[in-house]
Amino acid sequence: MKLYNSMTMQKEEFVPLVEGKVTMYACGPTVYDYIHIGNARPIIVFDALRRYFEYRGYEVTFVQNFTDIDDKIIRRANELGISSRELAEKFIEEYFVDAKGLGVREATVHPRATENIPQIIELIQTLMDKGLAYESGGDVYFRTERYDGYGKLSHQSLDDLLAGARVDVNEIKENPMNFALWKKAKPGEPSWPSPWGEGRPGWHIECSAMSSRYLGKTIDIHCGGQDLTFPHHENEIAQSEGASGQTFVRYWLHNGYINVDNRKMSKSLGNFFTVRDAAAAYGYENIRMFMLMSHYRSPLNYSGEALTHAKNALERLKQARKNLLFVKENGREGEIDEAGLDKKLEVYRSRYIEAMDDDFNTADAISVIFELVREANTLVSSGTMARREAERYLSLFDELTGVLGLLYAEKDADTELAEEVEALIAARQAARKAKNWAEADRIRDKLKEMGIILEDTPQGVRWRRA
Repeated sequence: MKLYNSMTMQKEEFVPLVEGKVTMYACGPTVYDYIHIGNARPIIVFDALRRYFEYRGYEVTFVQNFTDIDDKIIRRANELGISSRELAEKFIEEYFVDAKGLGVREATVHPRATENIPQIIELIQTLMDKGLAYESGGDVYFRTERYDGYGKLSHQSLDDLLAGARVDVNEIKENPMNFALWKKAKPGEPSWPSPWGEGRPGWHIECSAMSSRYLGKTIDIHCGGQDLTFPHHENEIAQSEGASGQTFVRYWLHNGYINVDNRKMSKSLGNFFTVRDAAAAYGYENIRMFMLMSHYRSPLNYSGEALTHAKNALERLKQARKNLLFVKENGREGEIDEAGLDKKLEVYRSRYIEAMDDDFNTADAISVIFELVREANTLVSSGTMARREAERYLSLFDELTGVLGLLYAEKDADTELAEEVEALIAARQAARKAKNWAEADRIRDKLKEMGIILEDTPQGVRWRRA
């Protein structure tokens, strides 16, 4: 498997630190509001990457944090007249609602910054002991000029970065590029005791402390949105490597930006959409499909047209699955060429893996799935597909879509819905056999109200959603 490493700016063969195991850290949301569609992309993409590693036999330890103390959280909590903790708890709960809707599995660990204050303080103290950090007026800053290699991830020199640096009037720094590790408490703000007085951690140090605590000083993969490359990830590297003297991350993965109608998403432009908004309009499943139909590093344009396209594509997959299920249960018995079928299906599996192994190309992998679907649909339509054949096609279809986390709602709902629909179809068939046409029509109308369309075929009655 090859992955594009943002550090080296090239595809590299993935070799884990420990054979058979993968450690992954993803920057999670700052929990002061509902997640927006920009947040959704890394959440979905790297959930799928985790699934793929597991599919290939790796044991994955996946850590995704919550930033539950931050200037934005404090500001929003004050606006609402509640505590920062109450606000964070609310939007952590809302995050899990959206994540579940998107088919995103929970991480191995979801640490919170406020639960790791001792680890954060210890890390800052280590940096101070090494002369890489200093206290100034109750704040603690990192000395970027003393860390050799600052700017290596964003591929900028310290001089270039310094030219564009800004310093807040309330900051007392040795150097404009120095960034805060610890912030002195302001009146009314949440704070914790430290060797430098009451205060709270800076944003960057939180991720360094949490990744080290749960994954070790060196991790395989750190992932997140492209917008986090600088300064957040750059600062994480400086802190972590400055403290440990070891390589912090072996592979850096960043997903591309999301625009809305070809413009940068912004509240001021009125084109800002939460996942909750988008799901209400298009459905959670279709958002996931939309995100995975493009390569994760490519820019992605969010629009009603694009979501509709994703919805239509997903509907084709859903219908294909229903067709295969129907033939599996109602098709003809008969011998099939197992060896020939094995060879044919293995070609699809191999091409799918080849796409995914080439820098996690989900777009090409989904194209392979659709090729499989076209072939299956042709066989179903011809009436030549046997039960065993349908079973084998369906098994591979579920395998490949399952790796990407597609059709999760469909599969969960199918069992419950199918039982009800099949019972009604059986009752209708019994009514028709008894020539009780009124009852048969009543049942058909009820199924229609449920959004179920019946089709009479040589194999029996087939049903599908309208």
